[in-house]
Amino acid sequence: MASATATPDTLPAWQMLSQHAQALKHVHLKNLFGDDPGRWQHFTRQVAGLTLDLSKQRWDDDTLEHLLALAQEAGVPGAIEALLSGKRVNVSENRPALHTALRLPADAHLEVEGEDIVGAVHDSLAQMERLVQRLHAGQWRGATGKPIRHVVNLGVGGSDLGPLMVTHALADYRPSDIHPVEVHFASTMDGSQLADYLSRFNPETTLFVLSSKSFTTIDTLSNANTARDWLIGRLTQHADLPEVSPHAKPISAELIVRQHFIGVSASPDKMSEWGIAPDHQLMFWEWVGGRYSLWGTIGLPIALVIGMENFRELLAGAHAMDSHFRDAPLEDNLPVLLGLAGIWNVNFLDIRAHSILPYDGRLEYFAAYLEQLEMESNGKSVTRQGQAVNYSTCPVLWGQLGPNAQHAFYQLLHQGTQPVVCDFIAPLKRYDEVENLDTRRHLKSQHRLALANCFAQSRVLMLGDDALEEDGPRPEHKRYRGNQPSSTVLLDKLTPATLGSLIALYEHKVFVQAVIWDINPFDQWGVELGKQIATDTQAIIDGEKSISRMDASSRGLIEAFWAAEQE
Repeated sequence: MASATATPDTLPAWQMLSQHAQALKHVHLKNLFGDDPGRWQHFTRQVAGLTLDLSKQRWDDDTLEHLLALAQEAGVPGAIEALLSGKRVNVSENRPALHTALRLPADAHLEVEGEDIVGAVHDSLAQMERLVQRLHAGQWRGATGKPIRHVVNLGVGGSDLGPLMVTHALADYRPSDIHPVEVHFASTMDGSQLADYLSRFNPETTLFVLSSKSFTTIDTLSNANTARDWLIGRLTQHADLPEVSPHAKPISAELIVRQHFIGVSASPDKMSEWGIAPDHQLMFWEWVGGRYSLWGTIGLPIALVIGMENFRELLAGAHAMDSHFRDAPLEDNLPVLLGLAGIWNVNFLDIRAHSILPYDGRLEYFAAYLEQLEMESNGKSVTRQGQAVNYSTCPVLWGQLGPNAQHAFYQLLHQGTQPVVCDFIAPLKRYDEVENLDTRRHLKSQHRLALANCFAQSRVLMLGDDALEEDGPRPEHKRYRGNQPSSTVLLDKLTPATLGSLIALYEHKVFVQAVIWDINPFDQWGVELGKQIATDTQAIIDGEKSISRMDASSRGLIEAFWAAEQE
């Protein structure tokens, strides 16, 4: 990592890249391909069930050589070792960032500051497995004795986006021989998602997972308090439940909370104070950031959907990428190369918009997941030493399923004025397991259609008009400039293991870029500020604090709300 006296932009390799970019930024991608017939092989790597194609990046051999030198000068090799060995890489909070320890195999050894990390992690996984098995066996009963049918995960940020993304992506891997348990997610503090569930679900057969690292997140606790009151209000009033015998004994609030809540947090005392039974509490460590937490007990909803065997395959896939990240030389290291492509685009080609475009409906939430992973991690403007940066850091990320995005914002990609780098993501194989031959044939044809669009779009973004067969002159509104860079990530097949590898690839890419930018990707003080100001504003809205110190706009908005309440 850059020293306290040298910022990244003063490193020799950075200076060389700045000069190199002046010559290369005016070279069109079509010419880079025309000059190098072996370009695809040269800029493509394969590992852990993934193929990473970086040949459509606007770079050449010299660019990559300079970027690899930058990675060395910025201390990337040492930083990788520090991350994976449990050093205190989260400097502002003075602790490790050990999400990779959550996916270490049971026979691995990692002792951090005197603690056996691996043993503690696998103890927590074993406890989670016991809870999952009870639910899958239909043995977890609600307060009235009926088996749980619906599980609602109450969380926000990493406690929501990770499990939501993975459960949707791997729904095909749901075990068929278990008691049916449906998993749902409620994250919005306005209660709209939760209100829908409470209007439809039977409280007797509904269980809530309260996931909050600190157990102070107001979004999650507001939903949890509403859910608790709903359960107690319904289950203690037998008249409201005709299916409950009128001769049954009254049900205590303590029993209701015990049988209808699981807690996942790094604060067991707060979970107990809220009412969650100790044996229904799952541990979550301070050294795991929320957006990196799906690999541990925050992944309970994932395990409920796909089973613990598949959950462990997810961990194994991520660990395979961790091992590659640790052992592969920089020039063959997928996370390093993907990270360096991003550095080149942001800092030297001035491309500050990045779109994530999966061509598989199961990856519907992957773009949203990466938005948090990257922008919360690297949306920083201060170095690890506390100096203001004078170079760009994280680009703006957004995305959508590629086939849908083609009918939404691809117009801007092809003919707009903004340079955008795109990541295309797709599995090579799909639908082999469909039993009916005709249905399999139709679905495989649709998969080929999706891949054709994926490959075609990246080609047109690269070549522009040159991708079209010449059919005579065209007016300007039918011209395509091309030269939009992209990466393509192909999965051999979307499985728990390859999804684990894919997620870990992007996690480590974020870390590589943070090291080069000399920023801390493991804190989120901007998020904390928003929470603090929101709490103060709520006190004003509730009449507990004076509105006098508010700015004119905020005062006007609050007064508009007060007026609406009086109508």
